[in-house]
Amino acid sequence: MGQVRPAVALMSGNISHSEATIRRRETVAPSTCEGPIHDFAEGIGRMRRIGQTFGPGLVTGASDDDPSGIATYSQVGAQFGYGMLWTMVISYPLMAAIQEISARVGRVTGYGIAGNLRRHYPQWLLRFVIVLVLLANTFNLAADIGAMGASAQLILPARTWIFILLFGVVSVYLQVLVPYDRYVKYLKWMTLSLFAYVAAALLVHISWTDVLSAIFFPKLTWSKAYFTGLVAVLGTTISPYLFFWQASQEVEEVRKNRGEKALKRAPSQATVQLGRIRTDTYFGMALSNVVAFFIILTAAASLHSQGISNVGTAAEAAQALRPLGGRWATGLFVCGIIGTGLLAIPVLAGSAGYAFGEACKWPVSLAKKPDQAPGFYVTIAVSTIAGIALNFCHIDPIKALFWAAVLNGVLAAPLMAVVMLMASSRKVMDKFAIPQSLRIIGWIATAVMFLAAIGVFVTAG
Repeated sequence: MGQVRPAVALMSGNISHSEATIRRRETVAPSTCEGPIHDFAEGIGRMRRIGQTFGPGLVTGASDDDPSGIATYSQVGAQFGYGMLWTMVISYPLMAAIQEISARVGRVTGYGIAGNLRRHYPQWLLRFVIVLVLLANTFNLAADIGAMGASAQLILPARTWIFILLFGVVSVYLQVLVPYDRYVKYLKWMTLSLFAYVAAALLVHISWTDVLSAIFFPKLTWSKAYFTGLVAVLGTTISPYLFFWQASQEVEEVRKNRGEKALKRAPSQATVQLGRIRTDTYFGMALSNVVAFFIILTAAASLHSQGISNVGTAAEAAQALRPLGGRWATGLFVCGIIGTGLLAIPVLAGSAGYAFGEACKWPVSLAKKPDQAPGFYVTIAVSTIAGIALNFCHIDPIKALFWAAVLNGVLAAPLMAVVMLMASSRKVMDKFAIPQSLRIIGWIATAVMFLAAIGVFVTAG
């Protein structure tokens, strides 16, 4: 009878107190469990939406802090202490403006920088620009791959040349064989490696009073060494390959997303897309400059304060941190070098592929398979392989960095002038020619880089 009573009660609708309690628990428990799960799912969804907002600008900005850039920032930090931290504040609006302008060119016209050069400007100018881009990118690739190999050897037991080959092959594989949708996600996640430098800075002693004084009341030293360092920082921050990459990535975004078109063909999309470009670009460039700021800060607090004023490579900077900031500071610095290198190498090789491919009227797109754009992928592979090979030619890595900076400095100013004329032209941009505010700051950035290019030659002697 004891076994029958619950069944009868259930059928008759009479439920005991204990059964009612059980039922309440059964009905309450799922909602209690679903709350955190629902919140977590919403958080993931929110992160994905944010990730979709940030794309070409974020990756471009992060790739600017490549191993050769890390070496430059470390050197000025070691040599001048906090004395050049102010440059990160000044260079930010200049860098962000020229990158936004480059992105607008790609999004409005549906062609990259080289494609628009080919369509609207003399062929001799196109050839001149392409040759310099290929040379500068190859030297940059060699310096970055070499720095990654030397850095990896500090924490892993293998020869440098093994790491050089490994990093080069991995980079080619990612660009050639991994589909664009997956590949660009990897690049976005790699930007997290930049925070290694923020963490490394927290492991060394920093005089924040001196830092704030150096930023807001900089003491300019009118010497050859100081001017050389200033030129190096500007040349590292505003690099030509970034223009090509971001413009071409905006073209890729048009191809990738169904329903989106070049703004000249779909003016109704302008408000949303130009707003996204601005947000994406200014966030990406801010990340780049903040990280560069912390690299200079770390080198100043750990190396300059101990009397170490000369750092040749990024690997030397990481190694010098060991007795000062401990093995964790060194490990974080090395991880940052490798992470940013894996991020920058595809950008350097990819920008070469876009530039050369558009100049030759080849199909260019990371969304295409290798057999659909063979020339584009061959250019990427050859550029990377050439960078690897230079590391086995007994070329002084310091000279490689110097000549890469010289080539970038020579190319940046005239190319920025061309990009400014292109972005201001109604023939190229139709009604989406850049507004007056962007023209002013863009030409200021161009003038600054012209002075930097002159400075490279003045200080080279």
